[in-house]
Amino acid sequence: MMRSLYSGVAGLKTHQTKMDVIGNNIANVNTTAYKSSSIVFAELMSQTTQRASGPNATTGLGGVNARQIGLGVKSGAININITGQGSAQSTGNPFDIMITGDNFFVVSNGLENMFTRDGSFYVDAAGNLAMTSTGYNVMGWQVDETTGNIKQDTVTALRIMSAANMTYPPEATTQANMSGIIDKYDTDVTSINGKVVNLNFFDSLGYEYTARFVYRQSDNVNEYSLELEKILDSNGDEVVSGEAASALFGAASQQMKKGSVSFDDKTYEWSNGKLINKATKETMADLTTMYSGGVLQAEPADGCKLDYTDADGNEQKKTATIQDQLDAIAAAYGYQGSTDDFLNLLYDAPTAEGDPTVAGQLSVRQLLANLSKNTGAPSPYGADACLPTSGSFDTVGRNFTGVRVNFDPAKGYFAGINGQQTQTTSVLRLSGLGTDGNFADITIDFSETSMFDNKGTSTIGATSGDLDGLGTGRRPGDMIGVSIQRDGCIYASYDNGMTKLLGQIATAAFANASGLEKSGDNLYSATMNSGEFDGIGVDITANGGYMSTGQLEMSNVDLSSEFTEMITTQRGFQANSRIITVSDTLLEELTNLKR
Repeated sequence: MMRSLYSGVAGLKTHQTKMDVIGNNIANVNTTAYKSSSIVFAELMSQTTQRASGPNATTGLGGVNARQIGLGVKSGAININITGQGSAQSTGNPFDIMITGDNFFVVSNGLENMFTRDGSFYVDAAGNLAMTSTGYNVMGWQVDETTGNIKQDTVTALRIMSAANMTYPPEATTQANMSGIIDKYDTDVTSINGKVVNLNFFDSLGYEYTARFVYRQSDNVNEYSLELEKILDSNGDEVVSGEAASALFGAASQQMKKGSVSFDDKTYEWSNGKLINKATKETMADLTTMYSGGVLQAEPADGCKLDYTDADGNEQKKTATIQDQLDAIAAAYGYQGSTDDFLNLLYDAPTAEGDPTVAGQLSVRQLLANLSKNTGAPSPYGADACLPTSGSFDTVGRNFTGVRVNFDPAKGYFAGINGQQTQTTSVLRLSGLGTDGNFADITIDFSETSMFDNKGTSTIGATSGDLDGLGTGRRPGDMIGVSIQRDGCIYASYDNGMTKLLGQIATAAFANASGLEKSGDNLYSATMNSGEFDGIGVDITANGGYMSTGQLEMSNVDLSSEFTEMITTQRGFQANSRIITVSDTLLEELTNLKR
């Protein structure tokens, strides 16, 4: 039998194999992340009919080459263009991920780790990131609960939508800062009520509250008092106010502030310790029901009795709280709605009416107590140096509980708290508020405040969190989105403005990626020639690669090349078939020799 006949058969088989490779490439032209293959041929073997001989110096004959007859062709190798980057296909799906670089995703079927470039992922019912086609879990690294950072350890399934990740826990506010300008000509700052600044904060349960502070100007132009008036809940209801609120911030202090207080003697009169409305004869306040021995009494269960005879001579039965009576006294002296401000005013009490000698500096709160001990005196000065019951008096300052905020009078910059230049913060002591322990102390930083001309408008305000945004506090948050970064880190965003690191997609890198073995479903398995996977993987950015979301890698099949190869393969197949037909003709001639 002729050897050429078998060579032709070998050529047909080999070209058929090449056509199989080309056909598979073309069939997968739209397969996600498919890597095209190519085949190379190698001659099968050769039959040596005469071995080579060297030149003979004795006989003078030259060397003769070997005589060999080839016996056909075989498939030398089938190579995968595994490092050839496919084009990007935009999908808009945030869980579709494309790798740029030579790395592979690591996925698991629960028994073994496999590798793929197909990044079409989704989140399954258990919250795991998985392959859309096979359901294999995408593997990666988890977050270290102690540090909050990624811990690169043995890869595990990325369960990004677990119950714990669907919400973000609340946190109490622990830091705050005040910043902006106080303009000394701002009418709010110079008014009795002062400049109101609100600080919104959270408790540890995520409930929001508002601390209402007030800045008031001092006669010392570079100093302002800052006081806590009240704390309100999210419904606007008072949680704490008055002296109870003041005790939560700063300490007892005095402010230089001269002024004048006038008694409205057209509407009111004092008589034996009683404040009386002249028109109605109604008793507005009775010091004897409010004080005992100069000490303000606790509130009676049924209120203080203020029975009186009205302008028509009718007996009227009336009760009022102590606070109502204090409010009425403040209103009689022009401080309606500002009772605490009135009670905290300081003035130089004379030793006697018309005597310029100062007996002592007292607050109105103290003066009312003294007046209660002299209710029978028509003009209650005397040894107790009490408040005049008609006319007006001058104030020299005011008591307050809070802090004094100082500024540099020459440059206008913040210059310390309570005269201490190195003190830039003060603490709002909320940890003692309530009994449930849901409040935390808040350290307030004043270093970014200033005292400049701003056309009569102050811009000072309070913000939760320090100057770096730490300690802000927050309400509970629900997950509203998931994003995947270029390094594979997965972050969740929440409707309370927070973000949380959920994990990182790990990748695998191989010394010889072409040595991976195809396992179907766009998956590869490690082999001895590709190198083993160490179970941990690598950060994709370590090799200069990165991930892109909303995109998938397309097949790297080049149709023009494949069609060209298909033409040459067809011609090669035809040529080999001719070998067989010609060899058959020769054999036919041989058999025809004997007829």
